[in-house]
Order: sequence, then structure tokens, then C-alpha cells
Amino acid sequence: MSLRRHKSWIGLAFSGLWILGGLYFAFLWFFCRVYVPEGHSLQLRYKGPLVLTAPEAEPNRLAGEGEVGVRAKMKGPGRHFYNPIYWQRNVVPDTVILPGEIGVVTCKVGDSLPKGEFLVDGDLDGENQATQRGILRKVFGPGRYRANPYAYEFKIVKREVKRYGNQEKNSGWVEIPTGYVGVVTLQTNNKQAGLEKGVQSKVLQPGLYPVNPNEQQIDIINVGYNESSIEVQKQVDAQGNQMHDEHGEPLATQDTGINFPSNDGFDIQLDFSAIWGVMPENAAQIVRVFGNLDAVEQKVIEPQSESICRNNGSKMGAIELLIGETREQFQTDVSEDFQSVLSEKEISMLYGLVRHIYIPKNVREPIQKGYVSDELKLTRDEETKTARIEANLREAERKVDLEAERVQVDTERLRAGVLAEGEKKAKEIAAETERLIAQIDRETAELDAQRSVLLGRASAEAKQMAAEATADKFRLAVQAFGSPSAFNKWEFAEQLPTSLDLKMFYAGEGTLWTDLESVQPTLPLKSAPK
Repeated sequence: MSLRRHKSWIGLAFSGLWILGGLYFAFLWFFCRVYVPEGHSLQLRYKGPLVLTAPEAEPNRLAGEGEVGVRAKMKGPGRHFYNPIYWQRNVVPDTVILPGEIGVVTCKVGDSLPKGEFLVDGDLDGENQATQRGILRKVFGPGRYRANPYAYEFKIVKREVKRYGNQEKNSGWVEIPTGYVGVVTLQTNNKQAGLEKGVQSKVLQPGLYPVNPNEQQIDIINVGYNESSIEVQKQVDAQGNQMHDEHGEPLATQDTGINFPSNDGFDIQLDFSAIWGVMPENAAQIVRVFGNLDAVEQKVIEPQSESICRNNGSKMGAIELLIGETREQFQTDVSEDFQSVLSEKEISMLYGLVRHIYIPKNVREPIQKGYVSDELKLTRDEETKTARIEANLREAERKVDLEAERVQVDTERLRAGVLAEGEKKAKEIAAETERLIAQIDRETAELDAQRSVLLGRASAEAKQMAAEATADKFRLAVQAFGSPSAFNKWEFAEQLPTSLDLKMFYAGEGTLWTDLESVQPTLPLKSAPK
């Protein structure tokens, strides 16, 4: 009975555990489950325990482990299970920055910045996470960012253009095209980079730059050369056609272009063009002093063009401004003075050109008539010189023809002399050749005779030497064999045929006779040659 009761209690316990487990998983699934879709994050705020108390995070701080407040780390897309009794759960969208945009971030937690500062060094997370409240110096390019909205606030910036008078300050995504540079103006000191507030000497080269509008502003300056002209306005008729006087000179409207009186009291007008520009290394100084290129043209180029032309032109008379040499000197003086003024202001000058000078008609006509008469006189003189030169040319042509005939005669004479001399030389060479051939034949015959004598003598001496050698041979052979009879026997043996057999038999002691039928040994007299 007790065992059955004990088993029932165990069954009830297991059933209760299954029920509690099912209730727990139902609670987790239906009450604690949070689904975070793609492109979103889960922000968590810890409320603290129900019975006990927990310390709260310091003001302007994210909550640490066990502290009441918003946690720094956010969860990504997916299913997460957090008890709503203890946690406040907020699904927040990620910050998306599109191409052509930048994100300027304000950090809302951390320590306060020193007085006068508003930019913070640091990042959103990691080892370099910002620890002070303020605008992050770093900007964020296109992408998706999981940033806690309690701690960071994103401001999306495309391109900002602010105007200050005649200046345009650019920030955000700043594009510097080819042929331009960017002059940087810092809004505040950058201690980390060692830069001070103001216009920076180092410029940005052509390209695309993300610029924090709270830190920097960019002036885009055209580098290279520009043309600025001050021109006299021409008079036109009712149809709008330009009017000229009887000499073809265009009629100028009074008080236009550059006006000044000459030193002899005549009113002079002229056109002037300046080819000037700014080099990259001088762009920052131009922005610092003038603001932009329009201000340079209005405050420097145009006033200095008029001033320099007036100062130099007023020192000369109207005739001097019309005559070539003195007018060229006027152009040189204007260019040098203009170059000096622009160099002091770090502006480059390529040319300063006085294009046209308008001289009053009552001054120009006498001078032009005088020049015309002078030119006519010069023309007559040149025509006379031309006729004289042509006569000299004809005379020279006749001399050339005569000299050509003389040269031809001399050439024929020299040719005949050369041919005769050549024939003479050829005959002399032929005779000398025959003489040399005869001499060589004679020497050859003498050599043949000497050869015959020498050959006969050599043949006789050879026979004599052979006979003497044969005699010496026999003498030495006799000496070798000891006596002439021994040598003769050897000679006899040498003459015997190689196939001769000698048969010897033994007949008893003291005799050479024996039975020829029983023993017939054979002993060769001489070995056959090998």
C-alpha cells in the first residue's frame, strides 16, 4: 500500500514539473519573446528587480551591469527573450547613410567638454569610443550603423553651402573638380592633429571629401590663369554695326576703357588685358586676404590695371604713345609694374597687355601722314635699290655665262692633256713589263741549270753512299760472326728453302748409323718465317 502511494506521489511530481515547464516556455514564448526584423536593433533598458533595489546609472551615462538604465549594447535582428517585467524593450531602426551623404553624430552621454569646445574625438564603439558629450569630429560615410539612439544622434548631411558675403563655404560631401583646390577653414582648434583655428595653408587636391560642417568649411578655388580685360566701348550705328573714321580707325565712346591725359594734354583711351592666376600654394593666402577670385579681380586686377596704365601713360606724350619704340617701352613699363604689384600679393601674372591705344584724330592724322610720306620715300628708295640690284644681277649673269664658257674650254684642254699623259704612262708600263718578263725568264733558266747540276751531284753521292753502306754492312756482318767462313755458312743457311726437312737417326754410340726403319726423327733445319 505504501509503495503504491509512493509511486503516485512521484507521478504527480513529474506531472507538475511538466506543467510548470510548459507554463514557463509559454511565458517565454508569448510574453518574453521579441522579434527584431532585418535593419533594426533591440534597445534594452533595465528596470531593476521587483523586491530589492538596484543602483541607477549616473546621469548622462549608459547603465552598466546590474545598474538601472539603458544598456549600451543593442541586439541585432532575430528572436530575443527578455522578461518585460525587468526590461523595457524598444525595437529601433538602424541608421542608414546613402551614397552622397555623410552622418554627423552627436554624443549625448559622457563627461562635459571644456568651456569653448564642442567637438569630441572618438568613435561610436570600440577602444576609441567617445567619452564626452558633443559632436563627434569623425563623420560617417555611406553604410548601415547600429547606434544606440539614447547615446548617439545622427544628422544626415548631403552638401551644405553657406554664403558669407561673396564667399561660398562648402561642407558635407564636397567635390573638388579638376583645376581647382580646396582651402580648408577650421572652426575650432584640433589639438590631436596640432592644427589651429582659421584658414589652413595646406589645400585639398581634386577629389571627393566628407567634411564635418561643424569642424571645417571648404572654399573651392580655381587655380591656373584667368583673363581680365578693360575695353573701350566702340560707337555703333542704328543697325548695331561698329563705326570707323575715314582712316578705318574705330570710333571710341568717351570715358570708357582706361582714360588718362597725356603729358601734352590730349585725352588718351586704351584697351588692357591681364592674364593672371593663382597657384595652389598661394590659394590659402588668397582666401585669407581677399576671400575669393572675384574679390581679387575687383580689388586688385582692375584697379591696378587702370592705375598703372594711367601713371605710366601720363608721363608720355600722345605722339610717343603712337610711335613704335616709345610705345613698346610703355608696354614694358606697364608689364613690369603690374608684375611687381601682383607678386607682393602672391598673385601670378603671365601677361599684362596694352592691346590698343586710341589717339585723338587731330594728333593721329599729321603723324600718320608723316609716316605715309616717310613710307613712300622708303618705298622709292627701295625701288631704286631694287633696280640697281637687278642691273647688277644681269651683269653677274653675263659674267657667269662667260666664266662657264672659259671653264668648258679649260676643261677640254685639261682632258686632252690627261689622256695623252695616260697613254704615255701605259706604254711605259708595258715596256717595263716586257723587260721584267725577260729578266724573270733568264733567272728561271739559270735556276733550272742549277737544279740539274744539284740533282746529278745528289744522285752520284747517293749511289756512292749506298755502295759504302753495303760494304760496311758486309764488314760488320763478318765481324759479328767472327770469321768470313761463319758468315758464308750463315748466308748459305739463309738461302735454303723453308720447307727443307733434315732426318737424323742414332746407330749407336760413336756412330750416326742405325736402323732407318725403326727410328726416323725429324729436325727442321731452320724455322719457317713468322
